[in-house]
Amino acid sequence: MNITQQRSFLVAAFLMLSLFAGTAELAAQSRPQRPDQRTGDGKRNQRPTPKTEEELRKEAEEKELQEAERNAVVEDDIVKIETNVVNVDAVVMNKRTGQIITGLTRENFGIFENGVRKDIASFSTPEQPITVTLVLEYSKWSEVFGRASGGRFEPGHYETVRPVAQFISRFIKPPDDYASVIAFDMRPTPITDFTNDPGRIRQTIDLLLRNQPAFRENNLFDAMKLALVGGEADSIVLERSESRKMDYMGMQDVQARRRAIILVASGIDTFSKINYSQIRRIIQEAGVPIYIISTGNMFFKRFESQLGATDSITGMPGRLTFMQAQNAMNTFAKESGGMHFQMTFPSEVPGYLQSIDSLLRSQYNLAYDLDEKHEPGKRYKLEVKVDVDGDGNFDDKQFEVRHRPFVTIEKANTKK
Repeated sequence: MNITQQRSFLVAAFLMLSLFAGTAELAAQSRPQRPDQRTGDGKRNQRPTPKTEEELRKEAEEKELQEAERNAVVEDDIVKIETNVVNVDAVVMNKRTGQIITGLTRENFGIFENGVRKDIASFSTPEQPITVTLVLEYSKWSEVFGRASGGRFEPGHYETVRPVAQFISRFIKPPDDYASVIAFDMRPTPITDFTNDPGRIRQTIDLLLRNQPAFRENNLFDAMKLALVGGEADSIVLERSESRKMDYMGMQDVQARRRAIILVASGIDTFSKINYSQIRRIIQEAGVPIYIISTGNMFFKRFESQLGATDSITGMPGRLTFMQAQNAMNTFAKESGGMHFQMTFPSEVPGYLQSIDSLLRSQYNLAYDLDEKHEPGKRYKLEVKVDVDGDGNFDDKQFEVRHRPFVTIEKANTKK
């Protein structure tokens, strides 16, 4: 074999080896590759098994439920059962001596609505904790009126501050009693929300004594509405909130056995947003007793002869305004089931406060269910009678039962 033939043989051998290597590489690349990381437990997957009878039964129940929901009919006439209960706070007193009668039971009382006797659904005895809101007039007029009784030795507005300070410091007993304070001039301002903390009570008294009234307007009706049914008001002073306004909850919404408003004011209203008739309706609907200590009486007695019949051009109240204020206070106390104390001298205050505390803690709380739905805004006459000796006859001649005289269901727009 010559050299040329050897070279041709080597080239042919080299080409055959290259072709064989390429075919092997392509075959290797076309084979499916296994993943580098295996999943599962290494066992083979199980074949599907037939469903059990329990599983088949559950599937059938679910299908029936879905079918029932698709074919359900919506009933619009749903009957709602509402239970309306009327609560009545009553105090029994001896007409001749004024003594408060305690120790009575449910069987000693009778409740009548529009002359029809009602079954007493619930009854609670006296000596329960009290929850009160004290509302005081804190205006320039209270400063003027108070100078007649306090003279030059103390600021005039102490006439209204003194009863509030003495009551919350002497008669609010932790841990169950609570009190809040609202001061008003041209608008009502909550000083403190319900509290029995001695520190907060001391701060309230210091604030009222240390400051001076800024305005002479007396918007009494607006203040009473806020105290009873609540509404938008200035933020509570002692809480130092960053917000200027807040939603204040009135006494009507407070869940407590013994609730009351204690009002210390002259009874003169300047230009409230609501009128006299509206505040009367609110008082009747609230069912919260109002105990009133009226101020300005010494001023009126000393200067009555110098006052005109009507208000003067300077704004000084006239004789008719003072008399109208006293009549309004009498009405508020009577229609709420409270009491009106006409204060003349500062020395009378401790006796009034003791009487108010005794009346509050001696209230009997009675309640009855409404047989028929009341019409909102309509008045229903309420009468509570007492049989003290239990002989079956009511003792109307000897004993008096103080309570609110009407039941009035609140209208929808009362709080607006």
